[in-house]
Amino acid sequence: MLAALAWPVDNTPERLLAAALVFVGAVLASRILQAVTVRSIQDPERRYRLRKSVSFGAYMVAFVGAIAILQESLGGLTVAIGVAGAGIAFALQEVIASIAGWFAISFAGFYKPGDRVQLGGIKGDVVDIGVLRTTLMEVGEWVSSDLYNGRIVRIANSFVFKEPVFNYSADFPFLWDELTVPMKYDSDWRLARRILGEVANEVVGEYSREAAQAWRTALRSYLVQDTPVDPIVTLRPTENWIELRLRYVVDYRRRRITQDRIFTRFLEKVEAAGGRIGFASQTLQLADGSTIEVTTHVENTPAAD
Repeated sequence: MLAALAWPVDNTPERLLAAALVFVGAVLASRILQAVTVRSIQDPERRYRLRKSVSFGAYMVAFVGAIAILQESLGGLTVAIGVAGAGIAFALQEVIASIAGWFAISFAGFYKPGDRVQLGGIKGDVVDIGVLRTTLMEVGEWVSSDLYNGRIVRIANSFVFKEPVFNYSADFPFLWDELTVPMKYDSDWRLARRILGEVANEVVGEYSREAAQAWRTALRSYLVQDTPVDPIVTLRPTENWIELRLRYVVDYRRRRITQDRIFTRFLEKVEAAGGRIGFASQTLQLADGSTIEVTTHVENTPAAD
């Protein structure tokens, strides 16, 4: 009789209910705290990081609280959890891989919110990194160049283990871009080369100085060869024209607008050159004495009644 009274009462259902209440309370507290604190912050990056920190802290509190409440009941559940573990791991292997991908993204530096990346063939800016999925604001597709198309894409974090991750803005937030101009052979190519170089220095000179500093930082982190980041104008002869090619660095977010500014200023200066520079185009030239025969065939159809 005394032994029966001394045996601990199984109160696992009550403990599970208490753990659920702790979880719900932590989530509600995090929502209220986010609404109160985030509202007064104007900087988008700080607002995002604070919201994520509050959410992560709430889940950690809920997890620790649930473990503390259920610690005496976990011993009896060990066998059941071990039996079900193998089946759960197989059924949720994609979820587990996504959680592992979240740890890799968070601590290995694959990318961070605000970076422009390409994941699984989809290019866009990272707007949120969740435990299971990364959210992108997509660029490209039916919209030309690097402009937003308005579509939000969510990609499983497990993709970081399956496919390459292209990051356009990690340690070197600049891109090398090129502008090609076809020019007639009888043009003043020296003047054209000088004008294009001056325009490039005028438009992207500031980018070049910032890119040089970022490139020196990248050289200390990676085994890459030192490469000049100043604008370079090169000439290449073709069968029909001289190809004037400008290579320059640009902010990855302003590639299209920078190219437009360079070409607009170049056209303005070419017009002021008084016809000394002429642009080339693809033409078809027929030799004297050549003839072209064209045969047409019109199918007669009976007139309608």
